[in-house]
Amino acid sequence: MNNSPEPNPLVDMVDYQKDAVVSKTIIDKKTGTVTLFSFDQGQGLSEHTAPFDALVQVLEGRVEVKISGNPFLLKQGEMIIMPANQPHALKAVERFKMLLTMITS
Repeated sequence: MNNSPEPNPLVDMVDYQKDAVVSKTIIDKKTGTVTLFSFDQGQGLSEHTAPFDALVQVLEGRVEVKISGNPFLLKQGEMIIMPANQPHALKAVERFKMLLTMITS
């Protein structure tokens, strides 16, 4: 990661891998994290909860996000907040990339 104050092509900072989910941490602080992900088609994250809100920004492709059992289909340029302590899961409708921002305080 280039820590200098220069623009970086976010969508190009993580590659797709066949049948895999790839992640790259951009910021990791006590107060929160920013992580870039790529998901191959059909890949996902199983249902879980987190003790704080999480912001998902879709950079490329399409994903189904389920929050408390309710499905939401997101595409490039869209975002959704996964509220703290509510079960959520993600599944790649097609391969996609997202930026996940979690603020812990």
